Amino acid sequence: MKKRYLLVVIALVGCLFFAGCGKYGEKDVFKDLSKKIEDSKGYHITGELEIVNNEDTYLYDVDVSYEKTDNFRVSLKNKTNNHEQIILKNSEGVYVLTPSLNKSFKFQSEWPYNNSQSYLLQTVLKDIENDKDRTFKTTENGYMFTTKVNYSSNPDLVKQNVYLDKKLNITEVHVLNEEDQVQMKMKYNDIDMKSTFDDKYFTLKENMATASTDEEVKIVSKIDDIIYPMYIPENTHLASQDKVQKTDGERIIQTFSGDKPFTFVQETVVKESELLTIPMYGEPYIVGDTVGALSESSVNWISNGIEYYVVSDALSTEELVSIAKSISAMPVSK
Repeated sequence: MKKRYLLVVIALVGCLFFAGCGKYGEKDVFKDLSKKIEDSKGYHITGELEIVNNEDTYLYDVDVSYEKTDNFRVSLKNKTNNHEQIILKNSEGVYVLTPSLNKSFKFQSEWPYNNSQSYLLQTVLKDIENDKDRTFKTTENGYMFTTKVNYSSNPDLVKQNVYLDKKLNITEVHVLNEEDQVQMKMKYNDIDMKSTFDDKYFTLKENMATASTDEEVKIVSKIDDIIYPMYIPENTHLASQDKVQKTDGERIIQTFSGDKPFTFVQETVVKESELLTIPMYGEPYIVGDTVGALSESSVNWISNGIEYYVVSDALSTEELVSIAKSISAMPVSK
């Protein structure tokens, strides 16, 4: 009798020790994950981002720093050409830095909280919290949440799988379309939740001075092969094309007319001798192999020594993005 009583006591103590006799489930995982992220005064992440664009795949090395409450630094380095850009948020605003050209673009933006961001812990957590219909399961290596996503300018992206290890570190985030095809994959290689940074770390000047410039900067003065969008809205056609000489290069202006008129500009760019900061409307947005700017009426980006603009008051942001994504061929310039 005493032996049986002892076994019951041991069992009860064991239950209390292991989460009160209950299974460590979805609510526990979410609660502890939330606490882990919200309690962090600063974190540092390194990883790899893969983005699928039509038939092309772009690979980035990602380096993320965060300091409570609102300082962010995200370095995206293209694995193919070492082209690095930095998305920086501090008390002065949101910037996209292109160190190789000595340029920065300044936004008055709610980034990163106004859209899903697969490489930031706060926005991934926000997606989990906001989706009351999310699903959860235990995996061999840890846990997985499936949630809706908010990529307002790309409605093809509808959900994500968030993978965590048993220590509640996010290991991967897969963003999928309606056909369950992975369109974006963020792999977290290392996470330090107790990082600290010096006072200058999130300043514009410091980041432009210390950013990597391993990239071979391609400065071009001529556009030999003119690019045309592969996607053009229905009942819309190329009406005119003009070449304009600049003091330091060329500009091609294509005007499309019809039901959904727009203008497509491509022009050569140069490296600035002094830091140039350009005010921008809209939001930072990844376009193919680079980070550009997306607003209600335009999208622009710099790639391979050429700056591109798609401008229209008649197109939705989704249509602007579709045109931009269709411009993936690289011009041959000199």
